[in-house]
Amino acid sequence: GGLPAAGKGGSTGEVPISDYQNAQFYGPVTIGGQEFNVIYDTGSSNVWVPSKKCGFLTCWFHKRYRQSDTYEEDGRIYKVMYGSGPVEGVFAKDTLSMGGIEVAGQLFAQVTSVSFGPLNLAFAMGKFDGLVGLGFKSISLYNIPTPFEAMVEKKLLAEPVFSFYLQDDASEQGELLLGGIDKSRYTGSLVDVPLISETYWAVSLDTMAFGNTSLVNASETAIVDSGTSLIAGPSEKVNDLAHQIGATSLMGRGWMVDCSKLDSLPTLRMVLGGQGFSLDPVDYVLQVSGQCLFAFTGIDVPPPRGPLWILGDVFMRKYYCAFDYGGKRMRMALASKAPSAKSA
Repeated sequence: GGLPAAGKGGSTGEVPISDYQNAQFYGPVTIGGQEFNVIYDTGSSNVWVPSKKCGFLTCWFHKRYRQSDTYEEDGRIYKVMYGSGPVEGVFAKDTLSMGGIEVAGQLFAQVTSVSFGPLNLAFAMGKFDGLVGLGFKSISLYNIPTPFEAMVEKKLLAEPVFSFYLQDDASEQGELLLGGIDKSRYTGSLVDVPLISETYWAVSLDTMAFGNTSLVNASETAIVDSGTSLIAGPSEKVNDLAHQIGATSLMGRGWMVDCSKLDSLPTLRMVLGGQGFSLDPVDYVLQVSGQCLFAFTGIDVPPPRGPLWILGDVFMRKYYCAFDYGGKRMRMALASKAPSAKSA
């Protein structure tokens, strides 16, 4: 791709991103010389992988971290609640490498219990082992800097930015570029949307309208979150939206739409930090084994962090996203579609 030349002594690193059923995007990381597949998650800020003490049933298919020569004890407790249950472990330090760029002494959690269970199919199937947070250290346990923040701090990167290209087609490879922006991965120009806080990658959702119906008309917070597959928002608004398009509820676990009605559905338009973005039915309806799933889900985040809209992979597949840490902004443009064999 069109990778920028390394400037100012820093470099860029490319992490290949794989896609499991459009529901989970993950890539490799090396900790203490051992490779794991992790979700690179812009919606959280710690690093965890399974420990060798993680029980056989919980960590069934997974690589487990064993102490290496560069291991250092830390001992602080890691405990985080995910939607599907707690993840618990103990912090340690070791050399972490992503995209070929190394951070010595990175704090990470060795996890001994993961109660994702069958709720997270991708974890249960062994598609990913753990997680690397790419949010801000203000939301990490003990305010531990993320590996990306450590790379910026140590001036290892050409620029203090990372960028995501998420593929549409699971057989293609996506890309997380550390230290730069890959011009071959988007079309048109990048538009800049300022951050409104350095916690999550949070921007102002000024307005949101579905066809002629306004859903948001005074600024609310939206976060760009690679660790969420759908688009999430306050349940009351998402329920209204689902009813408007005639979606039917799947026993409270999501919404289906009639596949034959896709052409008649309106465009969803939103203004983020003064810039316009849109999702068409082909973007916000996922076709999963012959069914059409409405790619919105209700989530109620209490104040002060909430209410929150979460722009997950559904948004990030359409828009190439550069997370500009130095400029305190998101930079976005329409993602380039991989040329398909049919058009060749």
